[in-house]
Amino acid sequence: MPRKILVTNALPYANGDIHLGHLVGYIQADIWVRFQRMRGHSVHYVCADDTHGTPVMLRAEKEGLTPEQLIERVHGEHLRDFTAFGVAFDNYHSTHSTENRFYAEDIYGKLKTGGLIDTRSIEQYYDPVKEMFLPDRFIKGECPKCGAADQYGDNCEACGAAYAPTELKDPYSAVSGAKPVLKTSEHYFFRLSDERAVAFLREWTRGTNAAGERRLQAEAANKMKEWLGEEGENKLSDWDISRDAPYFGFEIPGAPGKYFYVWLDAPIGYLASFRNLADKRAAAGEAIVVEDYTDAVRAATAGTEMVHFIGKDILYFHALFWPAMLKFAGYATPSQLCVNGFLTVDGAKMSKSRGTFITAHSYIAQKLNPEWLRYYFAGKSNGTMEDVDLNLDDMIAKVNSDLVGKFVNIASRCAGFIGKRFDGRLGEFDATFELDYKLKWHSAFKTIVLAYEGRDYGRALREIMHLADIANQYVNDHKPWELAKQEGQEARLHAVCSTALTMFRDLTCYLKPVLPALAAQVESFLAIPAIRWQEQWAPLPTGHTIQPYSHLMTRVERKQIDALLEANRESLAPAAAPAAKEAKDAKAASSQQRHAEKQQHAAQSAETAAAHISIDDFTKVELRIARIVNAEHVDGADKLIRLQLDIGETDEAGAAKPRQVFAGIKSAYDPASLVGRLTVMVANLAPRKMKFGMSEGMVLAASDAEGQTAGLFLLSPDAGATPGMRVK
Repeated sequence: MPRKILVTNALPYANGDIHLGHLVGYIQADIWVRFQRMRGHSVHYVCADDTHGTPVMLRAEKEGLTPEQLIERVHGEHLRDFTAFGVAFDNYHSTHSTENRFYAEDIYGKLKTGGLIDTRSIEQYYDPVKEMFLPDRFIKGECPKCGAADQYGDNCEACGAAYAPTELKDPYSAVSGAKPVLKTSEHYFFRLSDERAVAFLREWTRGTNAAGERRLQAEAANKMKEWLGEEGENKLSDWDISRDAPYFGFEIPGAPGKYFYVWLDAPIGYLASFRNLADKRAAAGEAIVVEDYTDAVRAATAGTEMVHFIGKDILYFHALFWPAMLKFAGYATPSQLCVNGFLTVDGAKMSKSRGTFITAHSYIAQKLNPEWLRYYFAGKSNGTMEDVDLNLDDMIAKVNSDLVGKFVNIASRCAGFIGKRFDGRLGEFDATFELDYKLKWHSAFKTIVLAYEGRDYGRALREIMHLADIANQYVNDHKPWELAKQEGQEARLHAVCSTALTMFRDLTCYLKPVLPALAAQVESFLAIPAIRWQEQWAPLPTGHTIQPYSHLMTRVERKQIDALLEANRESLAPAAAPAAKEAKDAKAASSQQRHAEKQQHAAQSAETAAAHISIDDFTKVELRIARIVNAEHVDGADKLIRLQLDIGETDEAGAAKPRQVFAGIKSAYDPASLVGRLTVMVANLAPRKMKFGMSEGMVLAASDAEGQTAGLFLLSPDAGATPGMRVK
């Protein structure tokens, strides 16, 4: 029976670019959607920008825009990038919408009626410099569970624990660097610890859906067991769902100055985008019954499914808060969560300084084929939460070997003979090969179907490439280029080339969910309707006319990848100033910058300046542990980064008083990667007034003898050190 499925992707936050790490989950979802549609199932595929919260508000303020103007611009950029990589949403909406407000207020109202909303006064961190309550993600400190440094105020990226920001050790504001103070405020809570919610989640997270499939992958279910605890335990805490003004979001009904926390209305954006799609389709005369997917009772009767594709970093929200909210508001809960891992590049975390923090737009701007990446990501996907590693040399080899050397090679070796010798008309399928091929085709069919269904795309592609090997072996065995030279072999040449093109069509069918653009080219070349999933094998018809062959895919060259990496490294540098207008400023900046570098290089090469120093000389240098509370580019400076360093100093009011330091480390570090880390600072260096401001010290770094920034490394203390500690 045809399935009716609502598929969603995690909502990208409207505060940054789409990068290749994001694309892992979106490409996995798009492949699955295309596969289901080729099988004849009804699929609605929706997504939206996650637009609310303090980060958007602060970024808009910094750029001189309203939040609405910012999210509108980012919405267009995100949709552009998804479209370029073939991620074909039926609807791409926004959480800042009338539909989202309706669902948020409806769910909240039903939870409140059901006795699952509490109000209570809490102590919350407040930034005395910025004069605002701090969101969890804008408070950093030491994890109360595992002790990892520089963790966010809601969950630990090291151990995965969730906690309240007030549980952090040595907290600081990520907005101003100030030490936050506690202030009392009335907040609204979803009673996740209620026994009804705990009992439901215990069953839901380890249960199966209507199709008998597990709702969660084994790794995810195990994580839920850890978070929920054993039978009889209740390890869940109530969930704070409100935030105080100023805040960009939806005000809670009947609670002036209180706003829904972004994580409450973000997943609700799935429903809002689906409703928006239905309204658009209704205007075009097509009916989508939204309640058949969203209402708990009607969804069970209609047999619909709701499948979420998410990253493992947001599993906690989607497997605990989200289904509990839906359940007790009378909405249908997700049928399945498909959780993907993170992306590494060449075995390491993405890095802007290495050029491997690659944005989707930069990939397209370098004119690289997006389907190279789709194929490679698919080949690395196995339906689990394992991380995906983008090994760039391996990608080059895989694409060139599989897609160019095996797949496209079949058509390029045979199509020309059909066009030149047989007026573009196909002959009969090789009768001596038909039975053998049908057996191999049917043997592979079930494996490929099950692999796609289970999102084990790597297994599917291995099986498909095995069939490609069979097709290429057939061509190699019968050598059409030699048959073309032999008299009396016209019929044999016709059959061999026609047989190869039927196999090429079949391979295209199997690859189409992964390579939709290439498949469309093949459909045009073979002059056939859009390929659907073939339950029964049949050869291309005898006498069918194909179009002249043109090359379908080029090889990946290493120089193209190198250019991509270089482009992303160059994106760290500020735009060049117009020479005529700013030459004088640039010259002054260069002079000041060189002075700063000389200071730093002098410290780095101190060991060669004199053979020995006395202990008295050493004690004159006051070295202290410093936390980098902010880092940013310096306009007009090629090598400087402006750092704000907390070394434990406070003002008269007791608030943290960071020092400003200009460091010539721009070519080695992305400012965003520095915020929150600890380093070592020379605290008693005489302040120096520069064009950009006062520099009040110097950070320490290691490099080679020439001070080349390609080998420059900031010093970092061992775990346990705190800002202000003296280095002796």
